[in-house]
Amino acid sequence: MVPAPLLIGCDFSSSPSRRKPIVLAQGHRQGARVVLAGLERFESLEAFGRWLAAPRAWVGGFDLPFGLPRELVQALGWPLDWGACMAHYRGLARAQIRDAFAGFCAARPEGAKFAHRATDGPAGSSPSMKWVNPPVAYMLHAGVPLLLDAGVHLPGLWSGPQHADGAQRVALEAYPGLLAREVLGRRSYKSDDKAKHTPERLIARKDLLSALEIGRTRLGLRLVLSPAQHDALAQDASGDSLDAALCLLQAAWGQRRHAEGDALYGLPPGLDPLEGWIVTV
Repeated sequence: MVPAPLLIGCDFSSSPSRRKPIVLAQGHRQGARVVLAGLERFESLEAFGRWLAAPRAWVGGFDLPFGLPRELVQALGWPLDWGACMAHYRGLARAQIRDAFAGFCAARPEGAKFAHRATDGPAGSSPSMKWVNPPVAYMLHAGVPLLLDAGVHLPGLWSGPQHADGAQRVALEAYPGLLAREVLGRRSYKSDDKAKHTPERLIARKDLLSALEIGRTRLGLRLVLSPAQHDALAQDASGDSLDAALCLLQAAWGQRRHAEGDALYGLPPGLDPLEGWIVTV
């Protein structure tokens, strides 16, 4: 019997630390069941990069943007090829990114300061050029180079190399807020501010977990947790552990589509090869 492929879901931080680590959920899919095997935390980008590059096969969902808006890239005169654009982007310092993006915004009218990717509208996601609240531009800057250096395949954007160990590592852009909103609407379920660790947010996390465990989402998948795992996800008031599990489910959906013959893991065939697309959107 062929073993179930390793699935991962990543709640990413562009500046990980002991207080705010990168959280990686690991598991596997058995039909419509997605079994959480465990959570791993990384307190540095270097440690996470070593994990990504290790000789193992996996399909992962990563909560960080994989591309910039085409409108922005064109306006700045950056390369329109994804690989060349990312090579240019990773060579910039954060201050250079902030200044370039702020200059772009300054020239635009109120209410339309930011450029958006095509996927942002249906996903409800922040524009990938935002450098504050949340700083997703810095997440792209920190995260995509780790994936490229690990030789990861990004469907629709980048074909990773054939590894000597024969293992293929596949990364999909995920967005946990998309799946959470399907269940909770606009109810908040997390905060990094301890003063906002309220009973209402705890109830929202428990409601979200209950929906995931019975499969009450359009993904058609059920999250399988032990009682201890359920409690750990519910009690993490930052929501980082739960977000990693949500990304795991989105990766499982993409892997299931691929197992059914979809080379793009459920991404739309007409996706913009510069901007990328969020899986399950």
